[in-house]
Amino acid sequence: MGDDAELTAAVLAAQHGDENAFRAVYRSVHPRLLGYVRTLVGDLDAEDVTSEAWLQIARDLERFSGDADRFRGWAARIARNRALDHIRMRGRRPVAVGDETELTGRAAESDTAGEAIEALATGRTLDLIARLPQDQAEAVVLRVVVGLDAKTAAETLGKRPGAVRTAAHRGLRKLAELLGDDPDTAGVLDALPAQRAPRGRAVTSGGVTHVCAPTQKDM
Repeated sequence: MGDDAELTAAVLAAQHGDENAFRAVYRSVHPRLLGYVRTLVGDLDAEDVTSEAWLQIARDLERFSGDADRFRGWAARIARNRALDHIRMRGRRPVAVGDETELTGRAAESDTAGEAIEALATGRTLDLIARLPQDQAEAVVLRVVVGLDAKTAAETLGKRPGAVRTAAHRGLRKLAELLGDDPDTAGVLDALPAQRAPRGRAVTSGGVTHVCAPTQKDM
């Protein structure tokens, strides 16, 4: 379900008790939400934390109001709160490690349009994102993987949009350096969907992939 209008309609139908609509919402949003949670809590606990988030999403869905973008932001805030609670109980933020096929397998469950979970959301690249400072990692994942705009990402993180733009800008620059140092990830950002690419465009020149820093207009 790549179309925002379809997601908005599915959320509304799910609020009125349509179980098929809720499953469609889950398939559309879950892979990216799982990718976000992975950058916060690591591989081992990401599934459990994300499942807890979905339980709360289902429980509170009737009180939600808004379109597809607002739903993604709302779901991301719930997942983030669950992840931070988990981190506080455990005492530290882990580095994500694990099987790079985990998220691509998840994405296959989703409707095909826009749901290949993007090469950026493979385990290997999420491992690199997890090496960024937390504010940069969250900004990059929320902007590029989850697909939130700067304002919605800022609401999710409890920050100003300008701070999120700056963190995403710096995170994408650092990620480009990390990708350049890892030949196994060459070209990994080229598979980003066209509608996401301006937020951190991947440009290949001479066989080397670079991430162009987002401009103010892009962000």
